[in-house]
Amino acid sequence: MGESRAALNVLAHLTADGLTSIVCANSASGCEMRHAQPRTSARRQEGAFPVTDGTPRVGTGYDVHAFAPVEAGRPLIVGGVVIPFARGLAGHSDADVLIHAVVDALLGAAALGDIGTHFPSSDAHWRNAPSTEFLAFTAELLRDHGWRIGNLDATLVAEAPRMGPHVPAMRAQLAATLGILVEQVSVKAKTTDGLGFAGRGEGMACYAVALIERTAS
Repeated sequence: MGESRAALNVLAHLTADGLTSIVCANSASGCEMRHAQPRTSARRQEGAFPVTDGTPRVGTGYDVHAFAPVEAGRPLIVGGVVIPFARGLAGHSDADVLIHAVVDALLGAAALGDIGTHFPSSDAHWRNAPSTEFLAFTAELLRDHGWRIGNLDATLVAEAPRMGPHVPAMRAQLAATLGILVEQVSVKAKTTDGLGFAGRGEGMACYAVALIERTAS
């Protein structure tokens, strides 16, 4: 034990506010306490960790829309695809719940606001507008800010109509609008087994996750 103790020269203790070094001589003369700011903390303060080529960012999106009354005569459009159904979703634009969630995920990943920032419902220009326009605008905005899309993953929640048969067309439409490969787009469809507003057939929801990467400068 004595030899091990003598051979120990430096101990380091990492605390929340810095790095404390305990320097001990090879004798019983005692130890000296020294405090130093961690290099990583100093670098962060100096902004020495820029977002560089290949740096990934992740964003999440969520959207929900109620079904409009049958008499409203609105088409049901999900993922840019017209779905045969008696009722469409209510909203200022075409109420595409899938695209709205994807747009928010992409904008969130790049810290560029949200769908309401760029396409406010108070703007008459967007009334009944196809949400594919929102998606195309978002893709261009990301490119302008030096980002490329890595992949998207979205989950639709609806009791009816069944979304599964339309998923391939949705993936193709999203990929074409964004200018990426179909393999980079995942769309899944789930029910709630009769639970909640979606289970009661009152509307639809969608969750989305997007990964983006910094392009070469």
